[in-house]
Amino acid sequence: MAEQSSTANGDRDVLAHIHELIETEHRLRSGAEQGTGSTTHDLAAIERQLDQCWDLLRQRRARQEFAQDPDEAHLRPENEVEGYQQ
Repeated sequence: MAEQSSTANGDRDVLAHIHELIETEHRLRSGAEQGTGSTTHDLAAIERQLDQCWDLLRQRRARQEFAQDPDEAHLRPENEVEGYQQ
């Protein structure tokens, strides 16, 4: 039971970070539309971080599904996960 709780907490942490990145992305996009100087570079960096986080969450869930330790999942390099389609 404690193992499931730990797994759920880890997944929640990753999801919380994803939600923070999405909020930042929305603010940047809104700022870009309002002409506040938000750059394409900033948005691209957020998108790469989101790709990494979604990949990490998928890894964790797959490991759990196949009775492996989800905490052994790791953040893969940007160039490995960049451009994943949701």
